[in-house]
Amino acid sequence: MAKFTDEDDALLEELGVEVDAKREGSRTPREERIIAGFEEIQRFVEEHGRSPQHGEERDIFERLYAVRLDRLRELEEARTLLASLDHQGLLSAGPSAGEASPDDMDDDELLSQLGVDLPAIADMTNLRHVRTAAEKRAAEEIANRDRCEDFDHFKLLFQQVQKELDGGIRQTRPFELKAEIRPGSWFIVGGQKAYVAEVDELFTNAQGRTDARLRVIFDNGTESNMLMRSLQRALNKDDAGRRITDPVAGPLFSGEREQDDQASGTIYVLRSKSDHPTVSANRNLVHKIGVTNIGVQQRIAGARLQPTFLMADVEVVAIYELFNINRTRLENLIHRVFDPARLDIEVKDRFGNPVVPREWFLAPLFAIDEAVERIKDGTITQYVYDPSTARLQRQ
Repeated sequence: MAKFTDEDDALLEELGVEVDAKREGSRTPREERIIAGFEEIQRFVEEHGRSPQHGEERDIFERLYAVRLDRLRELEEARTLLASLDHQGLLSAGPSAGEASPDDMDDDELLSQLGVDLPAIADMTNLRHVRTAAEKRAAEEIANRDRCEDFDHFKLLFQQVQKELDGGIRQTRPFELKAEIRPGSWFIVGGQKAYVAEVDELFTNAQGRTDARLRVIFDNGTESNMLMRSLQRALNKDDAGRRITDPVAGPLFSGEREQDDQASGTIYVLRSKSDHPTVSANRNLVHKIGVTNIGVQQRIAGARLQPTFLMADVEVVAIYELFNINRTRLENLIHRVFDPARLDIEVKDRFGNPVVPREWFLAPLFAIDEAVERIKDGTITQYVYDPSTARLQRQ
């Protein structure tokens, strides 16, 4: 019968199988530990319906069980000891699937490949948050960045994307698919915006999976040539990781509805008939800009009783029908553009309480029309209304 060598003993010890001196009784402590370790593998098989497998995507315990099982299969003494217990036929099966046998690695290298520091193996059942080698490489690639020499070329892009996020033109969504990583795509990872500037040709890695080398620019002026799968893993592991959507495609407003469009509501521009001194003196300039998902006439019914309408009747001077648009975000965007001309006016509601409406602006109708056109062509985030010229000015 083959005996455990010193090298085998060292590996078994690192895998959670103690090597101890023989004691009185039918089994040595080492044999009992081998049996206990094998029973852990059996419990895994009972729970998951399969043998433990190798692979960077696997749980650290499963990978340790897979290495342990491969070693037990190779050792005749272990097979003899465990034969009567192997009701699942684990020892007679082939090597665990997923990666090459660890025979050519020494203990330190094996544990390093498993993502385990040597001190951590002392109490295997108490391992917590142990990173796989793949996770370590992904973290290293995120961290190991170079200064982006041509960041000035990308700086305006980052500023534009931030404005589009603020204005609701772009949104953030949870990252889901590797296919979302493509040239020109944007993400938030590690608390920073990341722009995929370049994607090299796809190739098949050692695990038979497609991958590609990227050039990723970060908003702090650094860049990385990480792999696509490294960015994918980083986004999946980051609870705050997000993809940034593309700008809304096509015009926001249209005179005709397309076949599959879903109506979202109407943007309306109103003129007040209030006799408030400020309104009376600037009647052709004072406009309320709002968005509604009901008919405009229904929205303004009873205007004279509502402080948001200055407790007076109103006149509809412009309407635009919306399709497939988030009403709240669009309204916030328009109000931000015209914020420098927001009317500071106080009215009393019907109970005598002071109210300051927030949707009235000192802006001519042609400026509002221009803002609508800028929304249509997607450039609105580059402009803000200038009261001194009564026009939109590029920021």
